[in-house]
Amino acid sequence: MKTRNMWRSLAALPALCVAMVIALPAQTIIVINSFNGTNGHGSVGPLIQGVDGNLYGTSYAGGTNNHGTIFRISTGGRLQVLYTFCPQSGCPDGANPDGGLVLGSDGNFYGTTHQGGVGSGTVFRITRRGVFTLLYQFCSLPNCEDGELPSGELVQGRDGRFYGTTEGGGSAGNGTVFSITSAGGFTTIHSFCGFSGCGDGAYPYAGLALGKDGNFYATNHSSGAQDWGTFYRITRGGTVTTLYNFCVLSGCSDGGYPGSGLVQGSDGNFYGTTTEGGTSLPQCANGCGTIFKVTTGGTLTTLHRFVVTDGYLTLDSASLVQGTDGNFYGTTGNGGSFKKGTIYQITPSGTFTTLESLSSSTGDAPDGALMQATDGNFYGTTTAGGGHSSGTVFQLSMGLGPFVKTQPTAGKVASTVRILGTNLTGSTAVTFNGTPASFMVVSANQIQAKVPAGATSGTVQVTTPGGTLSSNVPFRVTH
Repeated sequence: MKTRNMWRSLAALPALCVAMVIALPAQTIIVINSFNGTNGHGSVGPLIQGVDGNLYGTSYAGGTNNHGTIFRISTGGRLQVLYTFCPQSGCPDGANPDGGLVLGSDGNFYGTTHQGGVGSGTVFRITRRGVFTLLYQFCSLPNCEDGELPSGELVQGRDGRFYGTTEGGGSAGNGTVFSITSAGGFTTIHSFCGFSGCGDGAYPYAGLALGKDGNFYATNHSSGAQDWGTFYRITRGGTVTTLYNFCVLSGCSDGGYPGSGLVQGSDGNFYGTTTEGGTSLPQCANGCGTIFKVTTGGTLTTLHRFVVTDGYLTLDSASLVQGTDGNFYGTTGNGGSFKKGTIYQITPSGTFTTLESLSSSTGDAPDGALMQATDGNFYGTTTAGGGHSSGTVFQLSMGLGPFVKTQPTAGKVASTVRILGTNLTGSTAVTFNGTPASFMVVSANQIQAKVPAGATSGTVQVTTPGGTLSSNVPFRVTH
């Protein structure tokens, strides 16, 4: 297995909350909190918004036992630790979460740890109030045939099960894809053969993306035809189809060693990044990484090749997120004006803009994806820098307005759908692509609605006292 480029510093420093504003021509970045060691050190997974409007995340290290935390933070910056890992000898609950959380259909959060348990990593559930439940310990089978070292985030499938990957273990030791129920029912659905000549890739550092067709799509960091990684599709039953082998172009100009997750754009294509390949420079002899677009059939287009000034990628570099303006947003862990990483925007056609060169004061070396909250702003974390050199939580404003999110983003007529947003109290109407729906306002941040008879796929809209809010992605009516 290739050595991971991991900073993983575990310092713990005194508490202090830092707030600073940096005004830029088209955007504003605000540090809303700095990790201080006690409440976490270095967040490497993306944040997720809960049904209460707050943001939830994990830190890789720090906390009471220096093995990581699960935290809640308001959009105003108030941070509370919900759980500190490894309260018992041997860390049976897990240690060092290497990915973020996913919001389940039950309103709880699900995630993994990279270490701890009986071998290397665990799966857990945690409520908004911090009630923690251990669901599974990896390496419970001989030779870790069930997988080890999960890194990417989980994703909930249409069947309600959660799906994820491990970068190691399995029948060949090259990683696995697994599924698990909310009660802990665990199944390994695929073991990657990698270098055994199967051509299905190896070492899936990234998690899975649920496609609109109900299948999952992802990348493997290594192996494949050129040993530079693959893009693949996997069914819920575990059938893997390799759709693209990286580094098939001269000099790996198409990129190599993808290390982040994928996002399916509104156009149906998947967008992602590679950690190497692209343009070869003295600072990154094998290339500084790329941004690519790939169809569900495996046709890949390289949209951008990084250079040092606009940032370049580390192995755990963050995946992209598509904003409500249709553009994609992401971060790099290195490069930029201060050599601390960057925040960037790229259009679906490949127009690239560096939005911010990060520094020690803003926080540096971001490792998790940005997320757009329903207030319209983007939120992210860094692994270092800030008031205590333990990382920060920041807000990036691009001047985009508030919106609503549906959970799930697809469902049958008469099924119940959560609609998440801000200032929803007093809402007077909900429509699914123009068809009125029955609904109930649960709180200022949540509405429960029924998919109405006759509804077709399209935008969900909520009429509030402050105006009409639209969903960030179309809701798909299934049959």
